[in-house]
Amino acid sequence: MSLKEQLRADLTAAMKARDELVSSTIRMTLAAITTEEVAGKVARELSDAEVVAVISKEAKKRREAATAFEDAGRAELADKERAEGEVLARYLPQPLTDAELEEIVDAEVAAASAAGASGQSAMGAVMKAVQARVAGRADGGAVAALVRAKLAN
Repeated sequence: MSLKEQLRADLTAAMKARDELVSSTIRMTLAAITTEEVAGKVARELSDAEVVAVISKEAKKRREAATAFEDAGRAELADKERAEGEVLARYLPQPLTDAELEEIVDAEVAAASAAGASGQSAMGAVMKAVQARVAGRADGGAVAALVRAKLAN
């Protein structure tokens, strides 16, 4: 069963259970997936990896909105955004631990050094390699900060 099919099945189950939070969150996510599928010149079916990327983007929106609502003193809306983020987290791969992420970054920095790249000039190449390996399992900002720190040493 593809991830998109799983989302549709879970939507049906949430609707039958009258779980408004889950059903509305999955509906919004499926709408974002459909929008992504029809974007561009030719409509296409997204792969599971592309669906995970869309879900990650939606989860990031929820985190940012929760922070904005919290800063504005709207705790009830922030709680709703966090709850939607938790629903989306069920469909995302398990995030990497700090140690696992550091191990991946160390390996890619060593590979870049072996290829002759060093310092901040290797940032792009290392980031591309690390992002390919972590594929939505780590926050891009945290990855960039870690890569910058490792390349500075």
